[in-house]
Amino acid sequence: MKTFTMTPDQIEKKWILIDAEGVVLGRLASIIAMRLRGKHKATFTPSMDMGDNVIVINADKVQITGNKREKPNYWHTGHPGGIKSRTTQEILDGKFPERVLTQAVKRMLPGNKLSRQLMTNLRVYASAEHPHEAQSPEVLDVKSMNPKNTRSAS
Repeated sequence: MKTFTMTPDQIEKKWILIDAEGVVLGRLASIIAMRLRGKHKATFTPSMDMGDNVIVINADKVQITGNKREKPNYWHTGHPGGIKSRTTQEILDGKFPERVLTQAVKRMLPGNKLSRQLMTNLRVYASAEHPHEAQSPEVLDVKSMNPKNTRSAS
């Protein structure tokens, strides 16, 4: 018995469209990370880009449970004393609200070259419009997968 390993020419990628409106952030990010990595496929190979291309719309309407809207997000500018922070609510109200979802997905992937390559397959849009109609993406209904995936507005 030999172990089956995929080759790059055997990989089939699909385009997936996910509507993030009303979906809990962490649950949505874990589903997206699994789709990007390709773990939902029977032919999953850990060292290759097996996943699908994922388009997320309405990223600014994602639900955040508990007190996580007031949780500070830190980063450092690289200069002495250059630590900065913003709360998740400030980021969602700001110019680029899709960064909350992008960072959540990025942190659920392993920190290596492959995950940086996988992140290029993710497209996140704050509004309902996206420029990928030509790829004819199939819709993945995350809300109906599990009742816990949605929460009422808090």
